[in-house]
Amino acid sequence: MDPLDIMTNLERVAPYYQAIFSADTQEVIGYEVLGRYQMENGDVTSLGHFFRDTTVPSEYQLEVDKVIINKALTYYTDNDCELKLFFNQSADLLLEDQGESLLELFLSYVPKGLKMENIVIEMDEHSSKEDNEYLQHLFNYYKTYGIQVSISNIGDAGGNMDRIGRLNPNILKVNLEILRQSYEVAAHQDILHSLAVLSRKIGAALLYENVEASFQLQYAWRNGGRYYQGFYLHKPGSEFIEKNYAKKILIEKFQQFIRYEKRKLHAIHQFSGMLQNRIQPLLSKKTEMEELDGWLQSIAEEMSEISFRMYVCDENGFQLSSNMLKDNGKWRTLPSSKGKNWSWRPYFLEHVMKMSMERKGILSDIYSDIETGETVRTYSCLIAQGKFLYIDIAYDYLYENQDLL
Repeated sequence: MDPLDIMTNLERVAPYYQAIFSADTQEVIGYEVLGRYQMENGDVTSLGHFFRDTTVPSEYQLEVDKVIINKALTYYTDNDCELKLFFNQSADLLLEDQGESLLELFLSYVPKGLKMENIVIEMDEHSSKEDNEYLQHLFNYYKTYGIQVSISNIGDAGGNMDRIGRLNPNILKVNLEILRQSYEVAAHQDILHSLAVLSRKIGAALLYENVEASFQLQYAWRNGGRYYQGFYLHKPGSEFIEKNYAKKILIEKFQQFIRYEKRKLHAIHQFSGMLQNRIQPLLSKKTEMEELDGWLQSIAEEMSEISFRMYVCDENGFQLSSNMLKDNGKWRTLPSSKGKNWSWRPYFLEHVMKMSMERKGILSDIYSDIETGETVRTYSCLIAQGKFLYIDIAYDYLYENQDLL
């Protein structure tokens, strides 16, 4: 589309609204404002390319954006709406005048009923060429007026988490589109999990966008998503919708997800109990320091269908035994692992303390093994004072028992 056609027909530019839903209330909490253009034949097309095109003069983009915002705010205030409005903005364009013109535009609607705390400025994490310090100042400036800030597109490649943390946004917007593709999904899921941890650390809400299927909604729900947006729940339209528009399907899906998670948790609990019961009789065998390798060898066959590797560590994470490793169905001893320290691993010392105090084994979460690259879990338990057994569960076993994955 020729930018000049848009500039000479600004009356055809209009805002569309895509609803954003809350996990806690299952209701619409706001709308992302999207630019649309009505063609002569009546078709409506997105203005996304117009705003992303670097050959389009910035003054054109600013003028069209102003039209969209004015129309959106007029519709918003005329309908006495008090939900949030999300406006996509280019950081570089805003920084041309330190965000003053946009702020003045918002303030002009305050007498008409607009509450500044209902405005969310959404910026693409990759859009700014400027130094991080300028964005920090701009964000802090807007926040003094109650405006919230959202960083978008951070799920595309993980983004710079340190940079995002310094910007301290109110909302992190994560793109789930990658989950529809078959390649690099596991790596991307690890990135999304890291973003969920980051959001919790900095006190930002997670908003998952491009939710286009039930499994994506489940992933968002499972990974700390407070807000959801996507065609699966609502397609953009020219008008606001009822707050309860997707409440029925969200409640149904949440109940389905909860049942699934409960079943998995029950399976994990049962599996942990089974391992504890199988290991308990083996503890009567001597486990003196010099006999640990022999002891592991004696119990290896008992765990052969479950485990591919076993070893013993002390309470500080130093490995007391060799690695007992299953290779082509046969167990062999690898002494080279003796003396290595694993206290640097996440949750290692926390789990040691828990096992010592509660006298119960712990089944780890799913992770990728450093040596094999396979998806594994590790079961650990106290076997004697200051000695802990670690049993790495084979992927084949996890795959055959899907509730453990």
